[in-house]
Amino acid sequence: MPKLWNETIEAHRRAVRDAILESTAELAAEHGVRSVTMSQIAEKAGIGRATLYKYFPDVEAILLAWHDRQVTEHLAHLAEVRDEADEAGERLEAVLRAFAHISRESRAHHGTELAAFLHRDERVLRAQEQLHGMVRDLLAEGVRSGDFRDDVAPDELATYCLHALTAAAALPSEAAAHRLVTVTLSGLRDTHAVPDDRKPRTSRHEHSHHRAERSDH
Repeated sequence: MPKLWNETIEAHRRAVRDAILESTAELAAEHGVRSVTMSQIAEKAGIGRATLYKYFPDVEAILLAWHDRQVTEHLAHLAEVRDEADEAGERLEAVLRAFAHISRESRAHHGTELAAFLHRDERVLRAQEQLHGMVRDLLAEGVRSGDFRDDVAPDELATYCLHALTAAAALPSEAAAHRLVTVTLSGLRDTHAVPDDRKPRTSRHEHSHHRAERSDH
């Protein structure tokens, strides 16, 4: 079979697969995961049921494939924006801004039945580990170059960044998301001393109690 013919067949298969993935995700978001049937997917994608079953055995397999594609594309995009900058600080800022944008773009699925279903997938945990490792390594590089604070471990700072910017999903605009990134970055450069976990901290109540004792004397 000629190479061009093979490429045409592969392109057609990719187009059909993409149509299946998008149709299923839209139906699940609109009606709920448990309400979606293979017949609905086939109709929305514009293919026959027999063709659909040649690609996927059930709705769950389609949703997992759709999410796997989303995660892979997001990680690839983050790696791309990271590699476009030169300095450690610029590289991390580019990644954090891109991550905040992704969080906002994904907000339609946050807190839904679809999100609950997808986040049981082990591949999500692996992707989160990859993302955490990317941010942690950029922070470590920035610490060595003097761009970021060195009184908190890069691993802890990476957790801080990702948790903070997940909140971008709830923000009303891209401008608000960018402001959140700016605040997060300022925390990475703040050089105020962090309390030592081994030293007991005196509470406000204890301070007031000590002052009262001194006044009695």
